[in-house]
Amino acid sequence: MNRAIIFDVDGTLAETEETHRRAFNRAFEGAGLPWNWDQDLYRELLAVTGGKERIRHFIDTYSAEGAPQDDVDTFIRALHVEKTLAYTQMVSGGELELRPGVEATIAAAQQQGFRLAIATTTTPANIDALLTATLGDNGQELFEVICAGDSVPNKKPAPDVYLKALQELDLAGASCIAIEDSRNGLLSACAAGIATIVTPSIYTSDENFEEAALVIDDLQALDIATCEALLLQER
Repeated sequence: MNRAIIFDVDGTLAETEETHRRAFNRAFEGAGLPWNWDQDLYRELLAVTGGKERIRHFIDTYSAEGAPQDDVDTFIRALHVEKTLAYTQMVSGGELELRPGVEATIAAAQQQGFRLAIATTTTPANIDALLTATLGDNGQELFEVICAGDSVPNKKPAPDVYLKALQELDLAGASCIAIEDSRNGLLSACAAGIATIVTPSIYTSDENFEEAALVIDDLQALDIATCEALLLQER
């Protein structure tokens, strides 16, 4: 058990970003804000990792009407709390499912002796809602380590969240495979010394993944033997 597969969440385990977009818009409407993030705008905003950071970037870049002049941090935190509540309600209500091949990959990895972990910029509440809704009440227990949200100082593409996952797993990067869907995630994992498989999502399909060890449409195309071969190459 000296090897692990570390999963990203949003866009990787499930096509969550569209649900996140709709949750942001629900929060904006609930706060009486005249903001609406359509798919084209949200694709641009996804270059900024982290929900609170994304809201701040939107305010700073688009001079968003309705944003306060003072105590913006408190305003953003409260707005993000409402967005997270909207998202978890949507997921718990069955509005999301795992991407093709994810559940089979998790099962096959366990059978072949891989430890499982998560390294993501999303919040613990979002992870819990997704895993419970798609994998059942014991979904979180499938993952030995879950590093999420604000558990590290810098979000992807910084390597912090992957370095924290490696520390908690007590493994070197060369003993792990990361599975990501975005360039920011890919750069984060690579900077931590982890070979990375990319499965592009609907919002990242046009990004550059030249640093990836492998790019595949979805995890249905992944054989666990491929992960083992990649680890042998790293060593």
